[in-house]
Amino acid sequence: MQNSFSESYRAAGVDVTAGYKAVELMKKHVARTRTPLVLDSIGGFGGMLGLDLAGITEPVLVSGTDGVGTKLKIAFLMDKHDTVGIDCVAMCVNDIVCCGAKPLLFLDYIALGKNVPERVAEIVSGVAEGCVQSGCALVGGETAEMPGFYSEDEYDLAGFSVGIVDKKKVLAPENCKAGDVIIALPSSGVHSNGFSLVRKVFDVENKDLGLYSDELGMTLGEALLTPTKLYVKPALAAIEAGGVHSIAHITGGGFYENIPRALPNGLCAKIAKSDVKILPVFNMLQKTGNIPERDMFNTFNMGVGMMMTADKTKADGIIAALKSCGCDAYIIGELVEGEKGVELW
Repeated sequence: MQNSFSESYRAAGVDVTAGYKAVELMKKHVARTRTPLVLDSIGGFGGMLGLDLAGITEPVLVSGTDGVGTKLKIAFLMDKHDTVGIDCVAMCVNDIVCCGAKPLLFLDYIALGKNVPERVAEIVSGVAEGCVQSGCALVGGETAEMPGFYSEDEYDLAGFSVGIVDKKKVLAPENCKAGDVIIALPSSGVHSNGFSLVRKVFDVENKDLGLYSDELGMTLGEALLTPTKLYVKPALAAIEAGGVHSIAHITGGGFYENIPRALPNGLCAKIAKSDVKILPVFNMLQKTGNIPERDMFNTFNMGVGMMMTADKTKADGIIAALKSCGCDAYIIGELVEGEKGVELW
């Protein structure tokens, strides 16, 4: 790439040589995610991955795409960029595993005002960590320098993932039945949803995010920037244990919007609010912003990042499988006959 340089393009705000340096710096992070199915190396025009269809009679590809959202504003304020990539991966692969699929590959897209290679590599290090934790390969991506569109210190981050599942093993709401238990998988914090409200409540632009909070056991900035928990490996282990009927990823819209997506008509999720292990950051949010309880459960995960509906007789085995993967799961409610939705009591 030594001959690839444009003084005119650099004068317009785009430094192509910075892009090449960023690729070189990120290669070591991408290499961590390589799986035996990867067929090429970074730098080509497309990422290639072979398929291992052993034991799969009718393969179904499952895709998901998402971004980090305005949580990135916290990263900008703290000048910490090595965890938002985990959020980006998690928001995609956690959706995919809700269908029972195993994520195979991931691609990222970084748009920024000025390409600072070291910062780009820092962002990609988080993407790579998310891929490693979820067992998928980072096969490519795009870094777009867009001066005049983004300020020099800001960027946006989004991603795309593809997974695979045998059609006969696809999880779907139709599998659910009255009497099924609802198993809660704890979250690591706010994850990557509702940050427009979070930022308003805490007035983050005018607050010292580095001040320690006894209530949180860390600084507010650390609590807000805690990356989204990756549920792929625990969820797949639970599915393998048998008895999981459907899964809901609790993202923007909280309990009220996401849980019904994992239910068929005629079944309602009945959950006791007292059983929800609410994290301190949500109590602080509600108190500081004087937010009604329903709005909290309709916006945030409240400490539960994923829920599984499961056969009551198989619940113990499922919870054991989840705990073997470091996920301290617990029963939070049950499915009852009624209008599809959520009843919090």
